[in-house]
Formats: sequence, structure tokens, C-alpha cells
Amino acid sequence: MITKHLIACSVILLLIIFTEIFIGRNTATPINSFPQKVDFPSPREQKGPSSDLKRSLKFATERIPVHNKKVAWKMDKYLKATSFRHIQTGRLHQQAARWFPVIEPILKQHGIPEDFKYIPLVESGLLEGTSNKGASGYWQFMPQTARDYGLRVGPSVDERQDLRKSTNAACLYLNSLYKEFKSWTLVAAAYNVGENSLSRQIAIQGHNDYFMMKLNRETASYVYKLISMKEIIEHPLKYGFASRSKNLLARDADESKPRHFMSPAVERDALKALSLLQPETM
Repeated sequence: MITKHLIACSVILLLIIFTEIFIGRNTATPINSFPQKVDFPSPREQKGPSSDLKRSLKFATERIPVHNKKVAWKMDKYLKATSFRHIQTGRLHQQAARWFPVIEPILKQHGIPEDFKYIPLVESGLLEGTSNKGASGYWQFMPQTARDYGLRVGPSVDERQDLRKSTNAACLYLNSLYKEFKSWTLVAAAYNVGENSLSRQIAIQGHNDYFMMKLNRETASYVYKLISMKEIIEHPLKYGFASRSKNLLARDADESKPRHFMSPAVERDALKALSLLQPETM
């Protein structure tokens, strides 16, 4: 019996060793630089957002008023909801690495703040598809809005599924919203709920402070979700996304060294091997 246990333990130990070697040597999907700056905080900082971090939160140059207790509470809520503990996947980071290099220069060309690249991650996870309301594509355009901004939408052609064309159309739409609302935070809210609906609420409530407005649940949470998405992409270790291995996002914090993404297959096999030793605790 003792011999069987020793053999079993030896097999597990060998699996772990081979897993570490395999991961260490893997260079699948090389990325010279992650689309965003990836920080490597100390173990103490990895536990979550600090008060200093929350004080510095911004969306498209507009500071988030976390000095307000209600805003701070909601921000904490959505940061926790977007952490690895809750969503249990690194797919969003992989999608960001693949598609942000396409989106970013188009936003810059149109003068749109870079933070708007997080809209497709929140709207569609940067995947093609159509909602039950008819919104479709990476930017989840409704058919008529898409046509209004130059996209072809029909049975045989739907340019909402074309990332470059739909991003150009989204930029035209976002600029038109900014001309109306003069605030990028309100632009994001209007993108979600529609400009007519948001204008009506501003008129009814007598002010245009997004964080103080009473809006439907989805729109009231929309900017918080965008900021949370920005945080987990730019600061993955603080939210648990690389606690299993820094290979999930980068080999090394040294900016002079090349960075690599672990291929999904390697990550899956590695986690299977590691799960033989201990259960998932997240």
C-alpha cells in the first residue's frame, strides 16, 4: 500500500515538474508588447485595489469621484465582479491582445480617447454575435444606427461583423455624441442607452452628472463596467488574473525582454496537471 502511494506521489511530482518545464519553454503566440502596460505589483498590492489606486481612477481623462461613498461602493462592487475570482477566465486578455492593436489606431485617428476600446469588451467580449434585441457585432450596433454611420446591414452583408469598418462607424457615432453632451462619460452612457433617452433624463433630473443621475440599472452600471474592464486589463495581477503564473500575460516585468502569452492549450494542460495536487481555491 505504501509503495502504491509513493508511486502515485512520484507521478504527480513528475507531472508538475514537466508542466513547469513545458510552460517555461513555451513561446506560443509571441507578443513583443502587451497592448497596455502590464504592472507587476508586490504581493501586498496583489490583494486588490488600494485606496490610492481608486483615487486615481479615470475614464477618458475624466476623474471618477470616488470621494463620494456611493460611487466608491459601486466601484468596489464592479471591480470585484470583474476579478478572476468571479469570471474565472483569461479570455478577455487574449481578445484584447489580439484586437486592441486594430482598434487603437482607429480611435486615435478620429480623436477618440483610448479608453473607448473597452466598449467592445463590455458589449461583446470582442466576439461576433447578435443579441436578442438585434444589436450585432463587436460594437453591438443596432441595424439602423449602423446604417446611419455608413455600415451595410442586410441578409447577405453585415458590416457590423467587420471590426475595422464597425470601429470607424463607432468613432463617427462617438464624436457625434460628444458634440451633443460635451462629456466622455456621458458619451459612454449615451452609447448604452441612446442619446434621446439620456437627453430626456438630463432634462427631467435637471443636471448632467452621470455619477449622480438616476438611470436604468444597465446604464447606471455601464461606466463602472468600462472602468473595471480597463483595470483588469491594465493591472491583471491586482485582480487575480496572473496569480497562477505570470506566463498568463508576460514572462517578465523587465520591459527590455520580449513578452509572451501562454497558449490556451498549454494553460489548460498545465492546470489539469496542477489540479491533481490541489483543488481550485478561487
